[in-house]
Amino acid sequence: MRYESIGKELFVLNRKRLLKEIPRNSVVVVNANDVMPTNADGTIRFRQNSDLFYLTGVDQEETILVLAPGFPDKKYREVLFIRETNEEIATWEGQKLTKEQAMETTGINTVVWTSEFPRLFNLIMLAGDVEQVYLNTNEHYRATIEVESRDMRFIEWCRRKYPLHRYARLAPIMHRLRSVKSKRELELMQRAVDITEKGFRRVLKFVKPGVKEYEIEAEYMHEFLREGSRGFAYEPIIASGANSCVLHYIRNDQVCRDGDILLLDVGAEYANYNADLTRTIPVNGRFSSRQKEVYNAVLRVQRKAISMLGPGVQYYEYHREVQKIMEAELIKLKLIDKTDLRRQDPSRPLFMKYFMHGTGHMLGLDVHDVGNMYNRMEPGMVWTVEPGIYIREEGLGVRIENNVVITQKGTHDLMKNIPVEVEEIEELMNT
Repeated sequence: MRYESIGKELFVLNRKRLLKEIPRNSVVVVNANDVMPTNADGTIRFRQNSDLFYLTGVDQEETILVLAPGFPDKKYREVLFIRETNEEIATWEGQKLTKEQAMETTGINTVVWTSEFPRLFNLIMLAGDVEQVYLNTNEHYRATIEVESRDMRFIEWCRRKYPLHRYARLAPIMHRLRSVKSKRELELMQRAVDITEKGFRRVLKFVKPGVKEYEIEAEYMHEFLREGSRGFAYEPIIASGANSCVLHYIRNDQVCRDGDILLLDVGAEYANYNADLTRTIPVNGRFSSRQKEVYNAVLRVQRKAISMLGPGVQYYEYHREVQKIMEAELIKLKLIDKTDLRRQDPSRPLFMKYFMHGTGHMLGLDVHDVGNMYNRMEPGMVWTVEPGIYIREEGLGVRIENNVVITQKGTHDLMKNIPVEVEEIEELMNT
């Protein structure tokens, strides 16, 4: 484990929060993610199911959590199933969690091997007066699910074996809980941000005309790994010149040229929590007058947007207000004019040619974190604020993104120490 011990207290608290949301005569089941294959005997690096990690802190495959708050025998009210290891597994794959280590990580006292799951789950379901089973699925509104997950296979098995039980969705409850971060979670997210900052500052010293986008990517990765991160929170966007106008550009294979702008959308992961930073810098260390003009317009929109956030704000109402602010900046930049505005199609406003994406999203264990975007913001939520202007005809794209926590009084910017002013960026690139 590269990251510091999180402490079982966070996961004990998270399970208590969940149990307050469900009846005592219920059962909750959450499965680990699969180890996904590539080709031949290859596999993709394992990434834990975020809900299971949130409730247990276990980062290991073939893990199952069962919560049965009303079961008569207290030792079976929280049960963690983990993969049994042996000498051969230890030789080929390394150490797996012992039962004692799993207890210490999770705060769960009953830890058994996954092979015991069918027998023990049958006992819980039939001897525990269980009426309702909460099953887990990925219900993110932007997700396209084409691969059958371990949770989905379990749902099919469970409903066949116990057809007369009542079944319910766990996802809406988990979304509410996960969208509000605890103090410990915010500490872990701040660590991810701090690692991201170190990577960005390293890159500011490295970038110059002639370097390749993937060389910049390598500089980030070097810094992230040496700081205890497993690497990128998402596929990094290292977009120079006209590439800066491609919102999800990930080829990162072009040469950065003198006079180009360079859009860097790169964040580190730490302990499964994520940072999501975007900065836009000049390849040669000095913004041209036009680049500076567009950059400062985006920065003004971002700062105004951050000032608008706070408890009770509804995202889509807020986003519409940000669009109005952006529209005014685009007029100043002479990209649109007031005469054209009066004739525009309201369903396709002119500003969308230059600002076509959302102002932000929730952030946490997932980069596009779970939570209902229509709900009002609450203290403890973490949002990205990332306006941008993309002028394809000029090959000039600028996006600036910070991660902010909603507080009782407004916001706290987790990225407040990361350079953002034109003068600050130029000074760091030229010293």
